[in-house]
Amino acid sequence: MTPLTSVPRLIGIARVLLRYRLDDLVEAVHLYRPLIWVRGLFGRPAANIEELSRGARLRMALAELGPIFVKFGQILSTRRDLLPGDIADELTQLQDQVPPFPGAEARAIVEKALGADVAELFAFFSEEPLASASIAQVHAAQLKDGREVVVKVVRPGIAQRIAGDMSLLRDFARLAERFHPNADKIRPRDVVAEIELTLRNELDLQREGANACLLRRNFKDSPDLYVPEVFWSHSRENVLTLERVRGIPADDIAALDAAGIDRTKVAQKGIQLFYTQVFRDNFFHADAHAGNIWVDPSRPVEPRFIAIDFGIMGSLAEADQFWLAENFIALFNQDYRRIAQLHVQAGWMPATTRLDELEAAVRSVCEPYFTRPLSEISLAEVLVKLFQTARRYELTVQPQLILLQKTLLNIEGIGRQLDPKIDIWAVAKPVLERLWRDRHGPAAMWKALRRRVPEWLTAAPDMPQLLHDYLKKASSGGIEMRVHSEDLRNLHADASAGRAQIVPLALGATLILSSVLLYALDGGATRVLGVPLTAWATAIAGTLCFWTANRRS
Repeated sequence: MTPLTSVPRLIGIARVLLRYRLDDLVEAVHLYRPLIWVRGLFGRPAANIEELSRGARLRMALAELGPIFVKFGQILSTRRDLLPGDIADELTQLQDQVPPFPGAEARAIVEKALGADVAELFAFFSEEPLASASIAQVHAAQLKDGREVVVKVVRPGIAQRIAGDMSLLRDFARLAERFHPNADKIRPRDVVAEIELTLRNELDLQREGANACLLRRNFKDSPDLYVPEVFWSHSRENVLTLERVRGIPADDIAALDAAGIDRTKVAQKGIQLFYTQVFRDNFFHADAHAGNIWVDPSRPVEPRFIAIDFGIMGSLAEADQFWLAENFIALFNQDYRRIAQLHVQAGWMPATTRLDELEAAVRSVCEPYFTRPLSEISLAEVLVKLFQTARRYELTVQPQLILLQKTLLNIEGIGRQLDPKIDIWAVAKPVLERLWRDRHGPAAMWKALRRRVPEWLTAAPDMPQLLHDYLKKASSGGIEMRVHSEDLRNLHADASAGRAQIVPLALGATLILSSVLLYALDGGATRVLGVPLTAWATAIAGTLCFWTANRRS
């Protein structure tokens, strides 16, 4: 049950929902249904409110409810697998328009977190904030060595307010799960849990600083992306000090033109950077709207992006990354059968799904797009349609994929603003194919082999005894195997993803180990790298057996 202390807040939420004529949302919450009969007590709706779309009314209501509900709407806008398109589009327009808290209070927070007076820490610290958002605000400062920085400070009391509002959202989720007719598809409690995790991560500025450091390392000396430096000596969990950077927001077309920026090059680099972050580094900026992606005005001929705000970053499990890349490549090649097979092999859809029906559904989604010029096709839009169609076949999508889909929508949107004629497919396809080839080509296999050889050599002396024990148990009937259908599906998916790499790696390992052994025997040595030649021979035999077995399978 909801605590009595929450009742005033609940009534306030109901009042706003009714004022914006979101009666269907009130009716969906069992606790609020009686309020429909006393709607008049909550005041008259704003003028012409009923003429607005439901998405616009919801956006305005969330903005009035306060910063946490604004953040809730922003995060919810990423779940296009759950929301109608018109509502998701409106929620993406939510902006943090939050009055700043007093600069003196920010100064006190910095001093308490860093354990010293601001005058000792900085040559200059402005109490006038540069920007203010729902979670934190930013102040300009200068280090003692003269370097310009910005100091991000978490709002006082925001953690407690988030905890209180999240408690209410969990109550709403439980009610929706109990009474909403489509609760099994919406999964309201999972959605709220995802939102809570995102907010908790954004409250931890040390986590954001670590994100910035990793992204900066990934693009060190890159001509395409600059990431500001983190000053850890002046950072804590609720205070983050970063190098101050200056740039033009990526959607400020007039300013970019005035600076002489080549917008076509910028748009192409934005698309290429997205695929590089996802498929080379598996670490991507997942809040890539124009407010967080700037363009460096000092490089008009060879422009580069400047990234800021690293609170929300994304990564994919290795299996998801493999299946996603294969899906992209199949989509580029209009191979609908392959897309259907990949969705089932990845475990995103039940193994009982009829591939011919799924292939037909995929074709019905994609073919209308391919009648247009490629420059007019949005890859993100096609993916959204595919996910929505696949839901009819019990599609299960991980939150990471939804986050990536939302980021791709943002990146493509920025790209089309910068260059309305950009052919996103022509830019994306060669980049993805090259990255994927580099990731799974001979050089990548050799690197993986070198990384695993010491591990294999360490385990080699134990192999004969382990093999003997296994065969002894097998001959006496002491081995019992139990495999469930779900295990078989997962095993099939893993084998399909890895077999193409494992067999060549095993063959390569055999050749390398054999070469080392022959070289040692020719030189009369009895040990190589401190390992007896008998262990090397065992490793070769085991690898050959493994390669042969995998080849036959």
